[in-house]
Amino acid sequence: MSIEEIPHTADVKIRVHAKTRNELFSEAFFALMQVLYGTDRKGGEIRTVALSAGDDESLLWEFLSEVLFVSEVSNLVFSTADVVITGHSLVARLDGEPFDRNRHSGGTEVKGISYYGLAISHDANGYMLDVVFDV
Repeated sequence: MSIEEIPHTADVKIRVHAKTRNELFSEAFFALMQVLYGTDRKGGEIRTVALSAGDDESLLWEFLSEVLFVSEVSNLVFSTADVVITGHSLVARLDGEPFDRNRHSGGTEVKGISYYGLAISHDANGYMLDVVFDV
């Protein structure tokens, strides 16, 4: 698994490599939380997200958008996501903690997940995705 930031003119573009779809979605989640809040994140408060969509790209967009929404509305900073995908349905167990201004303010505000340029590919080595976070 790997996450890398790809140069982008105005937003944050992330490329993720993983062996499975579950890992791919989990790593995309991790990248989003890292951009938003940095690396000092712990667990303790659990939220569950369940979604369905017509294809993998739509499912990823729905998942990351829901994580962003839940994080903002619940004032939670998530550290991990246990993602299970079956077909084009997803259940994720998110583990996080309340936002702490002293520890979590070092990131960049993400306004949304861009559907433009969102691409998931698969080959013998695993999965790869490109996603843009609107900042």
